[in-house]
Order: sequence, then C-alpha cells, then structure tokens
Amino acid sequence: MDLNIALEQRQAIAEIKYLPAVSIILPFQPVITSKSQLACRLKLIIGKIERELVKLYSVEKAMPLIIKLKIIIRNLNYNSPTKSIAVFVSPVMEKVYYLEFEVEEKIAIDESFKIRDFVFNKKQTIQYLVMVLSDEHSKMYVGNCSKLTIIKSNISTNAKSYENNLGEVSADFIHNSNPKAVLLNEFLHQMDQGLSIILTAYALPVFITGAKKVLEQFKKITTNERNIVQFIEGSYHQVKEEEIQNVIFPYEFDWKKVKQKYLLNQIEKAKEKNKLAIGINQVWSAAIQNKGKLLIMETEYATSQPLNRKDLFFKMDFLFGIPFYIKDEVDEIIEKVLESEGYVEFVEQATLKEYDHIVLIENYQ
Repeated sequence: MDLNIALEQRQAIAEIKYLPAVSIILPFQPVITSKSQLACRLKLIIGKIERELVKLYSVEKAMPLIIKLKIIIRNLNYNSPTKSIAVFVSPVMEKVYYLEFEVEEKIAIDESFKIRDFVFNKKQTIQYLVMVLSDEHSKMYVGNCSKLTIIKSNISTNAKSYENNLGEVSADFIHNSNPKAVLLNEFLHQMDQGLSIILTAYALPVFITGAKKVLEQFKKITTNERNIVQFIEGSYHQVKEEEIQNVIFPYEFDWKKVKQKYLLNQIEKAKEKNKLAIGINQVWSAAIQNKGKLLIMETEYATSQPLNRKDLFFKMDFLFGIPFYIKDEVDEIIEKVLESEGYVEFVEQATLKEYDHIVLIENYQ
C-alpha cells in the first residue's frame, strides 16, 4: 500500500468523521475441514456482517466495505496449513493473517483494532509431558485435560533384576561406589538424553514423578531443568494412566501458574544461550530482523507514544485519524513476530519487571 499520498488526499480522508470497519477472528483449518464447509461458514458470517453494516450506515458507505470484504474472503488461501485467520478491513486498509494457533471466534464492527486482540483470543490449550521414573524403568506420556498417551517406555538394560530399598543408597550417588547407584546414574543419564530428543518434537512443560532418591539424582544430572515445571514424589510406574492424571490434575486446574513458570524458565534458558532480547529497543531490533521465536510480555504493557522508528511502516488508518489502527510499537512488534512464524505469550503484570516488561526469545537450535 502506497503511503506517499498527497497532502490534499490526506486532508480529504481525515475529514471523514466515521467510517465502518470490520474484524473477523475465526478458526480456519483447511487441512482437516473441507473447503465447502469453510466457505459455507464464511458466507454466513459475511451475510451477518452485511446486514449489520446496512443497518448502521448508508448504502454508499457500507457497500464499498462489503465488496472489499467479499473479495478478501473469496481469495483466502485454502492450501494454508494454518489453524486460524484474522481479517481486518476498513475503507483505507485491509489485512489478512494466517495464524499457527487456535482462536476463539470473534466478529466485531467498528471496534478499534489492536494486533494483540487476536492473541488474547487464542485458545488456552493445556498440554504437557509426564516422565514416570523408577530405578530401572521409565515411561513418557504426552497429556492434556482428557487423557495421557504413552509415547516412550524404557527398561534399564544394564541393571540386573533387583528389588531393593533405595534408602540404602547414599544421597550422593555420583561419588558412591555402590554398583546399584552407578547403574541408576547411567540409566538416568540415558533417560535425560531421551527427554532432550522428545522435547525437540514436543516443546511442552514437563512433570517428573518418581521416588525421592531417584528425583534427587535426576535433578543433579538433568540438562533439561528449564523445561521441568514440577518434580512430584511418588511411585507411579506400575499404576494406571488414570491415577497419574489424578496426580497432575491440581496443576491442570492452576494451569496459568504452570504456564507462567514454564515461560520464565524459557527466558532463563534463552538468556544462558545469549539468545534473549530484553526491553523494547532490543526486542524491536530483533523483531525487524525476523529473529523472533517467542515474544513474552506483560498483559497491559504498551508504549505511551506511537511508533517513531525511522524505518516504520505507518498504518494509513493512524495517519488519517480513523480509530481502526495498530496503536503502538508493541503491536507492530507482535505483528512482525507472527509474520515470521513466531509465537506470542502474555504473563501477569510485574512478572517481567527485571526484563523491562518485554522479552523476545530468538531462534536457535
């Protein structure tokens, strides 16, 4: 869109007191839903919007927007492997986002648009990994609110069949000459390496369960401490999945707290790898270079002034004083991160106080 518009044209548009604007945030998964079903759903939505616009505005004002909206919907990419779309249309701007996350449906007319709106509309999914450890067995599950699914099971190949009380083993396993302790240490190292591999496919919070002595040793040797949100004492390697789920349920119930702890751990992990941009200036610089993997910010964080970067792409709606625009540089950063296939998460106020309220985890292997 050409923003180098003559001053006369800007003034003419700025004189328009009020114009219609439409926002559509919608689940959109062509991979699992047929094109005909999606098209039918979109047709119903457009019909509803058209009726509302005609009620609120004269035909002269409503019809150009309706026509523009129908063209956008007709040209949607049904080959996109996305989960949702966000469509924003006003008389002077139009934007379509293909999103990698699921959203709650939202349709709005004449509400100010902020990029963060559809991030707030993201469905909050509860998903995690559970590693069940014993001295010679390990099971790995991927879980959600409804079920646990086993994805890996291991038995120590070095250990002979033995049944003992781990209370006989010293707390300092590494320096203990007890052969059982040595075998346990080797086994846990193998399980930690396996966890590292699984985390490349499932970037999720991890719960570890096991006897106290096993957990104490695993804490010493693990390289995945930043992904582990809770160690849970107990012997669950011979129980049914339903019993393990009952143990995890309190954490599901307070998932917001679990997720926040996980995100803070990811920040520390990125900081250790020197892959963390801190504060609005560093985050902006990383975002415009398409380095953003995960943007984390406090819920109400915003800058007090509009963007003033010299290379800024100003939105026309902002220039013309129309209330349907990206408000500040935080929203612009969110847009850039999403366009580079990154993700955005929010945490509670003051959580990131020591990081100037906003961070960006950069892409790294």
